Amino acid sequence: MLLAVMAFGRKMRPFLLLLPLLLLSRTRSHNPKRPNFVLLMADDLGIGDPGCYGNKTLRTPHIDRLAADGVKLTQHLVASPLCTPSRAAFMTGRYPVRSGMASRSRVGVFLFSASSGGLPPSEVTFAKLLRDQGYATALIGKWHLGTHCRHNDDFCHHPSRHGFEHFYGIPVTNMRDCKPGAGSVFTGGIQLLVYLPLKLLGVLLLLLAALRHLGLAAVPTGVFAALLLLAAGLLALQFCFLRYYRPLNCFLMRGTELSQQPFSYLNLTQRLTREATNFLHRNAQSPFLLVLSYLQVHTALYASAEFSGKSQHGEYGDAVEEMDWSVGQVLRTLDELGLASSTFVYFSSDHGAHLEERSPENKPQGGSNGVYKGGKGMNWEGGIRVPGLVRWLGVIPAGAELGEPTSNMDLFPTVAKLAGALLPQDRVIDGRDLMPLLQGQTQCSDHEFLFHYCNSYLNAVRWHPQNRTQGNTHRREEPSTLPQTQKTLEEFFFLKFLKIFTFPFVALVF
Repeated sequence: MLLAVMAFGRKMRPFLLLLPLLLLSRTRSHNPKRPNFVLLMADDLGIGDPGCYGNKTLRTPHIDRLAADGVKLTQHLVASPLCTPSRAAFMTGRYPVRSGMASRSRVGVFLFSASSGGLPPSEVTFAKLLRDQGYATALIGKWHLGTHCRHNDDFCHHPSRHGFEHFYGIPVTNMRDCKPGAGSVFTGGIQLLVYLPLKLLGVLLLLLAALRHLGLAAVPTGVFAALLLLAAGLLALQFCFLRYYRPLNCFLMRGTELSQQPFSYLNLTQRLTREATNFLHRNAQSPFLLVLSYLQVHTALYASAEFSGKSQHGEYGDAVEEMDWSVGQVLRTLDELGLASSTFVYFSSDHGAHLEERSPENKPQGGSNGVYKGGKGMNWEGGIRVPGLVRWLGVIPAGAELGEPTSNMDLFPTVAKLAGALLPQDRVIDGRDLMPLLQGQTQCSDHEFLFHYCNSYLNAVRWHPQNRTQGNTHRREEPSTLPQTQKTLEEFFFLKFLKIFTFPFVALVF
């Protein structure tokens, strides 16, 4: 009997040796998985618009819920006060000047779908990293980082080339010219390129006619005909531009195919929200990355019938409250699918509110940047300080406020590390992992300096000394001028140079 037991034991020895590995594997399967990611990006939303940042008249209960369930960042900063460069920085974790996404001209964003520029295919987005880690990836809404390079079918800048397996949205941006009756962003350009030459042609025609009538110059009839033909050509070009801009630039895409041309504003936010919730349902059993990039509240403003005329702030308020409804639908879907505690949720805006925006009736249509000076297109605090809300139930403390400087570039390394992806080693990553700050493991931001650019030109520098007296994370650190003490002589002269030769100014864009 004893020999039989010993023989059985020898036969079972390989299985007994494997038992700890099996138990370890089973234990790991019960550990928290890599989180899912839902990144919500508003367009032109000011830090003074959500209720959780002090607004008492706009109703944003679902955005406020994110603040109550997670961390509210009170010094959250974008890398640029304009759409295209800010979104490039958000996607790559790098200042837009590094990727060539900061303009050297007056116009700092893409205005035409036929533009040959865009986010270079060589850039690495967090979507690329997560797709390679087995995540399902989707971008729904606004892209604004280019589409084509040389041909209309190469799609070299398309979201699909940057890691997004699913795309449903607009490749450029939401503009007044996309909505009949909302006016045009090209009014200044038309006045300069059409109306001014027409006035000069008119003066020239009158002058030549007077000289001919007085007999002072023999002006051939053909000259008058040529000038009139030129004037007619300018008017025809203006008509064609205004007539065809909308169908050629304002369209919805599904993947690389046209879905609606031109797109309709009817229930547009509801359609984008439905697309987002359907993506969540389809990928509930696998890790996913969803970037829901709202068209609101960039003009042209719009809202569905359920929200139109319901706010205290006209069309702008209606649009904000419908966007908040959309955030609520996404959060409710996560709850229904049992994914709320396994999903990292982030809400922000691409830059501050556009203060100068007015309707064709000259009514204000911009949002609020709270107590901060400036807005969209400016490197004053109102242009670059934006809402920043982060929620991961059970991992990030609820109801906390964090006053340390953080950047929208920080999402890149944060998302990559949580997903288990390695950061690229062949380029500079300017963002910093947010998790130590969010979880209270450190009280000080890793950003000692943050650089603020007007297009591609250095405009201001924010200094947050690492060796300062530590305070609590609720304290707000305003941008410093010159330090009282310098760690090195080189740093002193560098900052002195910046103070003398840089100053905030307005980026004039359409």
